[in-house]
Amino acid sequence: MDSQELQAWLRLTLSPGVGNATARKLLASFGSAQAIFEQSATTLRQLGSEALASALQTEPPALAALLQTTQNWLQAGEDRRVVSLGDAAYPATLLDIEDPPLMLYMLGTLAIQAHTATKTVAINLAIVGSRNPTPQGEANARQFAKAFGSAGLCVVSGLALGIDGAAHDGALLGGGDTIAVVGTGLDRVYPKKHLALAHRIAKQGMLISEFPLGTPPLMANFPKRNRIISGLSRGTLVVEAALQSGSLITARLAAEQGKEVFAIPGSIHSPQSRGCHALIKQGAKLVELAQDVLEELRLPLGSVQSADHTDPLAQPSDDHDPLLAALGFDAVSLDALQARCGLETARLQARLLELELSGQVARLPGGLFQRLAAS
Repeated sequence: MDSQELQAWLRLTLSPGVGNATARKLLASFGSAQAIFEQSATTLRQLGSEALASALQTEPPALAALLQTTQNWLQAGEDRRVVSLGDAAYPATLLDIEDPPLMLYMLGTLAIQAHTATKTVAINLAIVGSRNPTPQGEANARQFAKAFGSAGLCVVSGLALGIDGAAHDGALLGGGDTIAVVGTGLDRVYPKKHLALAHRIAKQGMLISEFPLGTPPLMANFPKRNRIISGLSRGTLVVEAALQSGSLITARLAAEQGKEVFAIPGSIHSPQSRGCHALIKQGAKLVELAQDVLEELRLPLGSVQSADHTDPLAQPSDDHDPLLAALGFDAVSLDALQARCGLETARLQARLLELELSGQVARLPGGLFQRLAAS
């Protein structure tokens, strides 16, 4: 994309009152972003309104600065790209969604591959869920993503705290690719806690945003980016989600886009499992093993075998320890656990500490304890 073309696309996205739908209508009529701004006011009024014609004939005040910022960003490394609708490197799966973004900013090794004629197209799987998961939920996200990465899938998520971050990390640990679809400009990382993770993703995957450079973390942008997460992916796996979780938006969009929806069940007592249970009631595939997802996506058996050893639920749990057996897998208070196992308080607390240090038990807020599944 040369400088004049980039300027035209940026101007189109900055023009007030010109949303994606109107922009696509204009592009269909005139063929390119540059051609739109070559039209007379009379021609533009015939297609839209007086306000639209006025907006398109007035250069946005922020255009020059954004153009310079974008050019500087592109020149800062070979792993940066800006693609627009119609660009050969624009993700084909996004062309089929209801509201494809006009422009995409890309950063990372996959951004480079997107512009090579010899690129290999991986199968993308979205993994989403709560920003405040249980320890087991976070472990499940990491281990499932690791299994999928080992099987050759590319894990797509949103770089948020909780399940998203664990999914990206797991995919990288499994040696796979991962794509982070973010709700800010790519010159910013949100949350700041994921700065190091974002750098890892850029080296072994890609960060994508439809928002111009300099865009801060605005609340309205995060639900909006969910359509890109689901649109890029063959299916969406929800690991843990409350009934009001934003990840259910991603699952709904995936279903509307004709994609597969998967959900991992949890305790009936956990608020973070109710969203997944609701999805299962609505027809999402219940997932216990990574193999469940791979089989539904009709992948070769070889990829299933490569995922087996990292499947979070593939190994039998150790029920020989009477305290672990008494814990079960629901969160439980110290008093309730003591009533089940009959141990003295000091001995019980010591054993819980041992199990916590060995990664078999997690200490939760409110003085509760939860057993973690083997991984």
